[in-house]
Amino acid sequence: MNTPTTTRPYRQRARAEAARATHTRIMDALVALVMERGTTAVPLADVAARAGVTVPTVLRHFGSRDGLFEETFAYALDVILTDREAPVGDPAAAVDVVVDHYEARGHGMLTLLAHEAQDAGVARITAEGRAQHRAWVQATFAPFLAPLPAPDAEALTDLLVVATDLQTWALLRRDRGLSRDTTAARMLALARAVLAGGT
Repeated sequence: MNTPTTTRPYRQRARAEAARATHTRIMDALVALVMERGTTAVPLADVAARAGVTVPTVLRHFGSRDGLFEETFAYALDVILTDREAPVGDPAAAVDVVVDHYEARGHGMLTLLAHEAQDAGVARITAEGRAQHRAWVQATFAPFLAPLPAPDAEALTDLLVVATDLQTWALLRRDRGLSRDTTAARMLALARAVLAGGT
């Protein structure tokens, strides 16, 4: 038989889990709306509606509009970094991971890039995206970069950034209409050619 003493921790745990799920759902709603619209000027009412909650619930979770945006920015960055984790020193695996990432999020990312000049919030997102992509290249291709003198490593990083960039994926996948697998193969060929040719 359940007693008030034994059921209370369960109920508290269930409430905490529900609150965390709501918190995440609100952030996911904001991310989706920003990527769909290409602007950070998203009304809280729209975020609440997308998340299936009320505006007071959004404010109760995040305190303010700025609080929502700041926490969501950090959350989205963490999700992206997790999505893009790849084995170090394995070009084929790296390209496969980044192409999967672009397949899932690339269209929204391109929408943001198209609007970055008009929205400071979007410009912040895209600037962070560029910095993180370069850092990802440096970490993932570290065994190829480490033996090189600094100027050569920097030049090789530039070329690998291009070979694995969102715009390269978009050129092949959207403009050329290639399949996901053919796009990945082309990008891998670029990366391997860069690695074979050095700088």
